[in-house]
Amino acid sequence: MPPKVQQKSKEQKMAAAMAGGKGKKKKWSKGKSRDKVDNKVLMSKEQFDRLHEEVPKMKLITVSAVVEKLKISGGLARRALRDLADEGKIRPVCLSRAQQIYTRHVGDEE
Repeated sequence: MPPKVQQKSKEQKMAAAMAGGKGKKKKWSKGKSRDKVDNKVLMSKEQFDRLHEEVPKMKLITVSAVVEKLKISGGLARRALRDLADEGKIRPVCLSRAQQIYTRHVGDEE
């Protein structure tokens, strides 16, 4: 004769059924979420000075690089780069609708 197994009550059986098995459905992608940055839409005096001091010394100047460095919005960075190019402090390399690339102005090349 097999050994006697202790009989479970209905509640114990239900709890065992809920605990085992699949439980929750597996999520395949964790979904990368980027933190929302709070970039300024107006430049402070300090940011303006940093723009005129640091940006003309950079080798590769893009809108996104200026946004990251100065923590300003993209529209403000585009306008600031356009003004620096008009002043002759930086030189445009490629100006397309999607991406504007500038470089520092080195010597008299023209």
